[in-house]
Amino acid sequence: MPENQYHEPPDELSAETRTFARMITSLVEEAEAIGWYEQRISLEPDAQAKAIMGNAQQEEFKHFAMDLEFLLRRTPKWRVACKGVLFRDGEIVELGEQAEDAEHDAG
Repeated sequence: MPENQYHEPPDELSAETRTFARMITSLVEEAEAIGWYEQRISLEPDAQAKAIMGNAQQEEFKHFAMDLEFLLRRTPKWRVACKGVLFRDGEIVELGEQAEDAEHDAG
């Protein structure tokens, strides 16, 4: 496994922290793939190729969501922050500020 995902010596990190780092890396890679497909889809003139890319991008959405849920289940403060912002109506920055307050109260 590449060690460039770590900012501290890997052998000094707990197994839990190394797993967290792997999942963060996976989340980032899924987000990048979603972005790459979005660019390809926006330029692709062939309808069948575009549909295939759209299907592949949908898989990346699923993988991103699974990675995120894994991380949220193991990071309570992050989960509190996300609960305060995600899938809620209202002004996003305001929701974020309220979620930050809730995170501080939880922690």
